[in-house]
Amino acid sequence: MIYLDNAASTKIHNDVLEDMMPYLKEHYGNPSSIHRYGRLARKAIEKARKQIAYLINADPSEILLTSGGTESNNTALYGIAKKNPRSRIITSSIEHDAILEPCKKLEKEGFDIIYLPVNKYGLVDPLILNDNLTENTSLVSIMFGNNEVGTVEPISDFVKICKEQNIPFHTDAVQAIGKIPIDVKELGIDLLSISSHKINGPKGIGALYIRKGISIDPVILGGGQENGLRSGTENVANIVGFGKACELSRINLLENISRMKELRDYISNKIIQEIPKVILNGHPESRLPNNIHFTFLGVNGEDLLIKLDEHEIAASTGSACSVQIQKASHVLQAMGFSHEQITGSLRLTLGISNNLEEMDKTVEILKNVVKELRSVSPFKEKYSF
Repeated sequence: MIYLDNAASTKIHNDVLEDMMPYLKEHYGNPSSIHRYGRLARKAIEKARKQIAYLINADPSEILLTSGGTESNNTALYGIAKKNPRSRIITSSIEHDAILEPCKKLEKEGFDIIYLPVNKYGLVDPLILNDNLTENTSLVSIMFGNNEVGTVEPISDFVKICKEQNIPFHTDAVQAIGKIPIDVKELGIDLLSISSHKINGPKGIGALYIRKGISIDPVILGGGQENGLRSGTENVANIVGFGKACELSRINLLENISRMKELRDYISNKIIQEIPKVILNGHPESRLPNNIHFTFLGVNGEDLLIKLDEHEIAASTGSACSVQIQKASHVLQAMGFSHEQITGSLRLTLGISNNLEEMDKTVEILKNVVKELRSVSPFKEKYSF
């Protein structure tokens, strides 16, 4: 099987699994216990917290451990909103549902939610952000890299605008972490969401970076773990695995970026050259190194996925988190795509295990599958297939 759906999830790294196993078998103590078992678990958590922090050049005390990107995003939004009732929150129209759904709920509770538009590449204009800031704005949340089309936003411009008016800035960096260098101190980011299973770590664990000086209200209450910001017994094995995944991402970052860019450009150029009437979506340059998003005119994306799966290629049309809900991509809609362009979309996302041989095989299969589907397409005459 050729796996090209790494934006949905990645294969757990062998070194990550190896580090996790002792905390599933021998070191099973509760980290809140004061005996030896508990102390071993607590020590492992704090080591992982350092590994996570160093990936983004943060202080370990600024890392709040969560169950993943969704909880991190929810915690950032609700944590700030609770301190500023009925204030304005600004986000973009192409955010992940883990941002959009909480925003919809806050809107019903009386908050003023502004959804910034994007251009045809999926970019938010910093000037439009600036025009929508008011003295009542409590938070701006704009994703770092889009999970569907891979466009990377001008985060430093957004942060500069927010700093001038003393407004906290949050970014969902779930897709960007491990794909591009991120230095929270250099960028001046206030809050940042990370997820482990996007960087070859275990599922069900993530983190929210909260810059010193930023105060949020807790969303989960109980025994007071994580400095009272997220109660509940810690998932030690997963935290250890997450820490190791972050360490490996930091060590191998530049090498991984180089390899993924090489593979991305190779398969992207090959598809464009060898398959007619195909459009590359997202920004041509400011994009994640592992993301390729195409529209194959006259082809239904779901039919394409099924055919590719039959040929042992795993891909997707968009976000895996909303795959159970059959709806048109809100990202492509916001970018101005027609219904036909949206339904013909395909997302290929690369990982550290992919190679050139897989790229060649994928293109050959894709050529044949697209040709087959176009032969029975209702748009056959329109595009002269």
